[in-house]
Amino acid sequence: MTKQQKITLSASRDIPFNKLMLSQSNVRHVKAGVSIEELAEDIARRTLLSSITVRPVPDESGAETGMYTIPAGGRRFRALELLVKQKRMNKTALVPCIVRTYGLAEEDSLAENVQRAPLHPLDQFRAFQAMREKGRTEEEIAAAFFVSASVVKQRLKLAAVAPSLLDAYAEEEMTLDQLMAFTVNPDHARQSQVWEALQRHYSRQPHEIRRMLTGGAVRASDKRAQFVGLNDYVEAGGEILRDLFQQDDGGWLQDAALLDVMVREKLAEEAEGVRAEGWKWVEVDTEFPYGHTFGMRRVNGEAVPMSDEEAASYQALKAEYDALEAEHAEADELPDDIDARLGEIEEAMEAFEARPIRYEADDLALAGAFVSIDSSGRLRVERGYVRPEDEPVEEVEDIGEVAAETAPVEDADDTVASTTDEEEEDDGLKPLSDRLVMELTAHRTVALRNALAQDPQVAFLAALHAMVLRLFYRYAVDSCVEIEPRNAGFGSQAPGLGDTAYAQAIDQRHETWARNLPKASEDLWEALTEYDSCSREALFAHCVAMSVNAVHDPYQRRPRAIAHADVLAGTVGLDMAKAGWTAIGDSYLSRVTKARILEAVRDAKGEDAADQIAGLKKAEMVTAAEDLLLGTGWLPDPLRTPPLAVEDAPMIELVDDADTGEAQWAEDGGEPAIGESDVSGEDDHVTTDAFAKTAAE
Repeated sequence: MTKQQKITLSASRDIPFNKLMLSQSNVRHVKAGVSIEELAEDIARRTLLSSITVRPVPDESGAETGMYTIPAGGRRFRALELLVKQKRMNKTALVPCIVRTYGLAEEDSLAENVQRAPLHPLDQFRAFQAMREKGRTEEEIAAAFFVSASVVKQRLKLAAVAPSLLDAYAEEEMTLDQLMAFTVNPDHARQSQVWEALQRHYSRQPHEIRRMLTGGAVRASDKRAQFVGLNDYVEAGGEILRDLFQQDDGGWLQDAALLDVMVREKLAEEAEGVRAEGWKWVEVDTEFPYGHTFGMRRVNGEAVPMSDEEAASYQALKAEYDALEAEHAEADELPDDIDARLGEIEEAMEAFEARPIRYEADDLALAGAFVSIDSSGRLRVERGYVRPEDEPVEEVEDIGEVAAETAPVEDADDTVASTTDEEEEDDGLKPLSDRLVMELTAHRTVALRNALAQDPQVAFLAALHAMVLRLFYRYAVDSCVEIEPRNAGFGSQAPGLGDTAYAQAIDQRHETWARNLPKASEDLWEALTEYDSCSREALFAHCVAMSVNAVHDPYQRRPRAIAHADVLAGTVGLDMAKAGWTAIGDSYLSRVTKARILEAVRDAKGEDAADQIAGLKKAEMVTAAEDLLLGTGWLPDPLRTPPLAVEDAPMIELVDDADTGEAQWAEDGGEPAIGESDVSGEDDHVTTDAFAKTAAE
């Protein structure tokens, strides 16, 4: 048996730095890892931690020249070279080296880089933790390894996860992203429970882990948390869970009960300030249902004008703003200080423009206010609403003719009483009888209808006047046009409706019109006549829109009205997905059966996606479906806008007879459809399909 030869290791030697030079045999050409500057700082802090592999440079005869090339360790050489240039190390300083004389130089370089095992991330986490336990601060650890303090905090957070989960990560049963998700909740028992539950779960996505670990907590972005303030919540003893690895919108508030108490207390405190203004009543709640003010009259106050001093300050700010804008009008980008100053001026001017509102004492004695929180977490105060039961009874003026006409008259039946000339001479002129006045005004009404029908602009104005009276004013008796827009209230049927973008847009538009309309209803007609056509059309559209009721009510079925709502939605191109509605648990998924959830996923993502979640429990299926439906634009049937029906019906349009000024319905290129000729009731109408076709084209 041949005796195995013993291994002889390469000799080590301390070689002056100025006797070393880089070799062209180094296989590393792509920059990776720590920079040369950082490596130099690390060597300066800890000196060289590993020797450099070198090979002697021979002369032509093969004898050593005293110079050495470096096939492996070029980055360390560059770092030492930088320290020499910075005069932080002598150029003759001895460098520990391993001298190799056999094999290939390329083999030295490749072996050193390939056979070096990278440090497992978990070992780094635990090393940081060990240094922290030995008294090093996070900042000191960060400085020692040339990373930011936030990175050290992340690594320490990872090292603090339950040991069983760290073992799973070490065995590659868990990804780093999953491990990072577990850091949102420091409770080891809860972490272990969630990891065990995930073994039976179809999805182990990090967002699902975060959701399970923060169940029952309140998002810091929740309007209640924003209203109270995170700092005040923490000072009151509340705990906030934070995610160091991704945007968490401020984290999660763990004590929901404490938060609710703080919200109630702060709302009550704010409400006391509103009560001090003198209102008859003040209602307080976190959120009121959409439409809670429907049916109430709103009193409008007057903005308090600026004082002379305030006006002067406002003008000075405006002048400065205009001057800065003019000075930098040609600049592609504003300097930071100028941009900041313009922002400050804008805020100051907005503060001046937001004038406090002053209300009359009589209005304060009748009206009240609602105090709540808006969707962004700011205090919302809705002032000046008068309940119907608090409305004062309007007294009827006592004028002689009206009183006489309301009394019983002798010709109340269908016959007309005759009077003699002698009676008229003896008794004087009697008031006209109710019967006669009714007949005369009937003639006038029909004639007025005919005249109004021939003047579309005035008809439009009269309809607008009637609707505005009924939507914005207390009494709707100032118009003879019997158009009744009903502002249906249905907010209590749809929680959260008031926070949607479309509901807030309507409220803002209504509030803007209410501020700009005249205070007294008798001044409305004149005001409307002075509006330009665009303003009248915009107000008309708003009033008509406020009367739309396409709500399916099981106790009051209106199939033809709902069918018309489909036509109307198609005509205006309504898309509820683009409007902002999304299928989430609260809005839809948690309120339907599992079969409906699977139907929605199948419709939006296909059969395979539905099969993936088919075996889940209801709560897990809801969460999974939310993720799958996100961004797909999927809508349940009641929210879909059917395509407009297009059938082979004749086009019908309104044409104007230039000679008579009368409007007639006519077919395209044909004779008048409705004119002097007798048309039966079956044909004398415009079908819904024809209307849809006209609108579509």
